[in-house]
Amino acid sequence: FRSGRADLNPSSTATLDRLASVAKSCDDFRIAIEGHTDSSGSRALNQNLSEARAQAVVAYLQNAGVPVERLKAIGFGETKPLVPNNSRANKAKNRRIEFSVN
Repeated sequence: FRSGRADLNPSSTATLDRLASVAKSCDDFRIAIEGHTDSSGSRALNQNLSEARAQAVVAYLQNAGVPVERLKAIGFGETKPLVPNNSRANKAKNRRIEFSVN
């Protein structure tokens, strides 16, 4: 994701298409979509942004045919960084979506 944005990067669609294909073939698949941000901005803004990012992925997967009742969006804001938010490159790594499958 670009800083401060919740719209999907075009480079993400191939991965999301593969996930949708697998999810549609496994009826018992439940997917938690976890949104994350870097530390730029306020905690409240980052929480809302992480939720919007997760919702953008839910919308994409739903449009790809995955039933929405099998998807759950969760926003973590800036609370779970992969790396310290001390450089542009690291901040970019922290602006992400993670999936967990149940």
